[in-house]
Amino acid sequence: MARKQDRVKAVAYLRTSSATNVDGDSGPRQLAAVEAFAKRAGYSIVDQFWDQDVKGADPIETRPGFGQLLDRIEGNGVRVVLVEDVSRLARELMTQELGIVTLISRGVKVFASNGDELTETQDEMRKAMRQIAGVFAELEKTRLVKKLKAARDRKKAETGKCGGRKSMLERDPHIVKRAKELAREKHRSLRDIAAELEAEGFVAKSGKPFEPNVVKGMLAVSWPDVERAIAAG
Repeated sequence: MARKQDRVKAVAYLRTSSATNVDGDSGPRQLAAVEAFAKRAGYSIVDQFWDQDVKGADPIETRPGFGQLLDRIEGNGVRVVLVEDVSRLARELMTQELGIVTLISRGVKVFASNGDELTETQDEMRKAMRQIAGVFAELEKTRLVKKLKAARDRKKAETGKCGGRKSMLERDPHIVKRAKELAREKHRSLRDIAAELEAEGFVAKSGKPFEPNVVKGMLAVSWPDVERAIAAG
């Protein structure tokens, strides 16, 4: 038996499929099985992740516990995951394989408490299924990227921007209105307008007068847009 300091570090993954099982014996049973295997096989469990009230068919990528497990793997170099059995990853074969592919891509080995290595098999059908799962995972990733881009494009078309810093009109349309009023009263330079705004208590977040380019941006806003922003605020 390996000495404790010589044991390979591993993390445990548990899953209970309903809220009623959370307070039952499912979690402790799974952990006991995993700990018994770890002791026999020379692994030291350094952390555990438990998806509670998560169905076996729920997508791997939506599970908070599995996401935390991936963060831990990527953060500290642990490359072994222990589960009671493959059904703890998922009940459905495709979801199982997607989870296993996700771990394989990170150089991780997964062992069930009976000693089976789930990430390595000579079963040709499972190999094929794993390849198909990898293709679907990449397809879903591509679909999500396109979906997010389409959403950003729609927002940009509707508002003229998407993400980044809020414009002064979005932050405080009243400042924009006052800047335009000052510019209309008489010919003023951008710095003069910034100084007058400061005197009236309108300053940048830093507490300093607005930079000339910021004032220029305020003056470029149309009056109808200013009025709509104030009405909406």
